[in-house]
Amino acid sequence: MNEWWVPALVLLLVAVIVIASVVLLRRHRAAATEEPLHAEPEDRPVPAVVANPIRIEPSTRARITATCTSLGWAEPLWLETTVDDPGTGQALAAVEQGADVVLACGGDGTVRSVAQALAGTGVAMGLVPMGTGNLLAKEVGVPSDAAAATRVALTGDDRTIDVGRIRVDGDPDERVFLVMAGTGLDAAIMENTDDALKARVGRLAYFISGFRAMFAPQTRLTVAVDGGTPMRRRSRTVVVGNIGTLLGGLVLMPAATFDDARLDIVNIAPQSFAGWVAVLLRVITRRRHGHRRIEHWQATSVVITTEQPQAAQIDGDPIGEVRELRMRVDPGVLVVRIPAGPEPLALPPGSST
Repeated sequence: MNEWWVPALVLLLVAVIVIASVVLLRRHRAAATEEPLHAEPEDRPVPAVVANPIRIEPSTRARITATCTSLGWAEPLWLETTVDDPGTGQALAAVEQGADVVLACGGDGTVRSVAQALAGTGVAMGLVPMGTGNLLAKEVGVPSDAAAATRVALTGDDRTIDVGRIRVDGDPDERVFLVMAGTGLDAAIMENTDDALKARVGRLAYFISGFRAMFAPQTRLTVAVDGGTPMRRRSRTVVVGNIGTLLGGLVLMPAATFDDARLDIVNIAPQSFAGWVAVLLRVITRRRHGHRRIEHWQATSVVITTEQPQAAQIDGDPIGEVRELRMRVDPGVLVVRIPAGPEPLALPPGSST
């Protein structure tokens, strides 16, 4: 039986397959040039937001989420702080879940708590300032608008900064601070400033509280820097800073920078209203030389011991009355996302302003 049609059928099928393959390949190439490729959800970088629920409104949360997705990131993991855990546990959970950046959305206390978890991990911290002070965010140039700050957190540059570590009254556990810690007047201001007053008048509440506390009795204490002999001093307040700028842009410690591997210490001891005026003038003019009313030191570690228990604070959070504060610098262990740009954000060590 003549089966000549078999090879003809095979050739016809081969031709159909070749033609169909060419057509499909051309369509695929055309589609690739007309439509950009989109990453699958599981391939997108993941942001996490550690948020103080008291500070953030639903509209702000929606803006942060929209900013993340518009930049090609996945929708953020939302982890809310609590009274018992103001951010450290949530930030640890974010790292464990593979977050590529953790946004601290709240005030300086939330930022400090998130930094407690992220220091040494290499995971970047973004700043979404929602508090009264927002001192670290101001220092590194992060905008106050939530969407703009989120954009910086996702697209900005990485900057490694120092953190301070503090132990109180022999407690073996160290706590992190990023801005300032200390005892005396500044701590009393933080402890006695009414939350309702802050809600009504904002930062002015701190100045009102400060005016009430500035004439409290002086205390006696010792300051030992870098393991040296303790220096006896009278004091209204002694502050140790990783940065030196206060609310309102007042510069308390002009030499302080957040990446110089040093802590800055200032002891303030005016005895009268005239003395406070002199202190204020020195702060405004940013003079940093020794004076009987205001003294400056720089060190990698410092121990402050008071004769009587005194109010103390860490990054603006009151921690009660203490007798001893042991502090040290931990250089370059925290990655912070800052606005992209070629200019350094901190002055070189020893430069004047």
